[in-house]
Amino acid sequence: MIKKFIVTLLLLIPAFFADADSVKFTMSGPNVVSVGEQFRLSFTLNERGTDLQLPDISNFDVLMGPSTSQSSSVQIINGQTTQSVSFSYIFILRAKEEGKFTIRPASIKVDGKVYESNELSIQVVKGQKPQSSTNSQQQQSSTTASGSIDKDDLFVKVDLDKRNVFKGEQIIATVKIYVAPDVPITNFDDVKLPSYAGFWTQEINIPNQISFTREVYNNKIYQVGVLKKTILFPQQTGKITIDPFEITCLVRQRIRQQRSFFDDFFDNYRNIQAKVVSPPVSINVKNLPSEPASFTGGVGNLKFSASLDKNQLKSNEAATLKITISGSGNLRLIDAPKVEFPADFEVYDPKTSENLNTSNGGLTGSKTFEYLFIPRFAGEYSIPPVKFASFNPVSRSFEYAQSKEFTLQVEKGNDDQNTTVTSAYSKEDVRFIGKDIRFIKQGQYKLKPKESSFFGSLAFYLLYLGAALLFTVIALVYRKKLKENSNMQLVRNKKANKVARKHLKVAAGHLKNNNDEAFYESVLKAFWGYLSDKLSIPLADMNRQNASESLEKRQVSPEVITDFIHIVDTCEYARYAPSAVESTKTELYDKAAGLMGKLERQIR
Repeated sequence: MIKKFIVTLLLLIPAFFADADSVKFTMSGPNVVSVGEQFRLSFTLNERGTDLQLPDISNFDVLMGPSTSQSSSVQIINGQTTQSVSFSYIFILRAKEEGKFTIRPASIKVDGKVYESNELSIQVVKGQKPQSSTNSQQQQSSTTASGSIDKDDLFVKVDLDKRNVFKGEQIIATVKIYVAPDVPITNFDDVKLPSYAGFWTQEINIPNQISFTREVYNNKIYQVGVLKKTILFPQQTGKITIDPFEITCLVRQRIRQQRSFFDDFFDNYRNIQAKVVSPPVSINVKNLPSEPASFTGGVGNLKFSASLDKNQLKSNEAATLKITISGSGNLRLIDAPKVEFPADFEVYDPKTSENLNTSNGGLTGSKTFEYLFIPRFAGEYSIPPVKFASFNPVSRSFEYAQSKEFTLQVEKGNDDQNTTVTSAYSKEDVRFIGKDIRFIKQGQYKLKPKESSFFGSLAFYLLYLGAALLFTVIALVYRKKLKENSNMQLVRNKKANKVARKHLKVAAGHLKNNNDEAFYESVLKAFWGYLSDKLSIPLADMNRQNASESLEKRQVSPEVITDFIHIVDTCEYARYAPSAVESTKTELYDKAAGLMGKLERQIR
């Protein structure tokens, strides 16, 4: 009993100490009704109140009310107990005439203090004329026989929040279906969405389950559901027409073949297909005014900022300049702003990241560009202010922004660029090995006359000529070897592939041992050393531009050159910015090994 009392007391304490300022008093009702239609007007209060004062509702007939109800709930989340109480006062009203009426706030007292509710606007439209029983049966029979629905009872259309825009300005396109209250839709089938040709599109997420609300269109009440919402960014100027939207609806209809007593109890139904097509809509797109040099495609309400991750660093140490563009507009279509880096900096293509949200207000968020650069020499450098221009459709003009000037102090560090790759080779001397021990031959010998001599015989001359010819061949080969060995560039050219394969083999060992930095360094040494030997370019002068131009002159295919640049960039990024690398080391190694073979076959 004591435990139950304590629990009850804990549940009631929040209600006793509730802040009076948290009292909420709201009025709710439909936003549109028809003449003669009954509807409910509700007043909800989260505390017990007294002396409810109604506003003037003489424009409506009060059929019933007030009826009161009370509900309460208790929640315990992470040991914290909350209790909510709701008191409702409900009236049943009926609309008397057409027009738009505003119901002023009601008032109520809570602990001696008066609180007011919100205002409520209700639009009353002309109601549907009641049909006679005969006409109703004839119309029902006609509709069932034809298997069609009146175009005013079921249709779709594409709503645009604006029709006259600038190129790149965002437009919200909403595809809605309008259903008369007496048309029961059971399902949708065969949906053909608009292609939105001439636009760059971004979908707005909506619930999969369509929620219908009451709206007035052409002075008639419809149940309206949103089928699709899309943000459009026009990419061309002039008049652009959006293709019609098509959808097939399954409508449930009742069939009465003949009138009888049992028809009041039993009805037959069937689903008919009703295909509805939205009318085409057009948008007038105007071109932007004369674009400034700092314009990179941004259209909307945009902000610009730039920052440097470090101002002091060492040579061959990486740094990042980050540029962020935020706001509302065509953020996905904005190109990277131009940044003027010092000539001694090695600069990589900017890495782009996005943090975007889509809503009924359009595309919002931010887009970030990260410029990775590496100073190669010590000294004091400055990066000029980065300029950014965007077009604001509201002001119909360009807006300008720029960053501050960035100053960097670069101290002397380890210069990895001076590291050379030595090509080692070996040669063997040609040696003649004579026989200084003559074995005693056994067996029968063929005797020769004493006067006969080998000197001067035909065999002697043949042997002499053969030895002279062999000596000449050996001398030529040896001379060629000496000439080749004296041409270091030719030796390096022949040994290039072997040395590169040796570095790749070392890289494979680092890959197996998960030594990332040594792995990427070995792959870089393999390619730079190979191309330096093959293309006769000193290693200190090797860079992407020289390598690409030399490979093109050697008739290497563009695909192979592109793969080479990609592998080098990936290794460089991995050494200075490991988080920027997306591919695995195994994929990189396999691609590097395959590319080395292609280069060996294609370099002329």
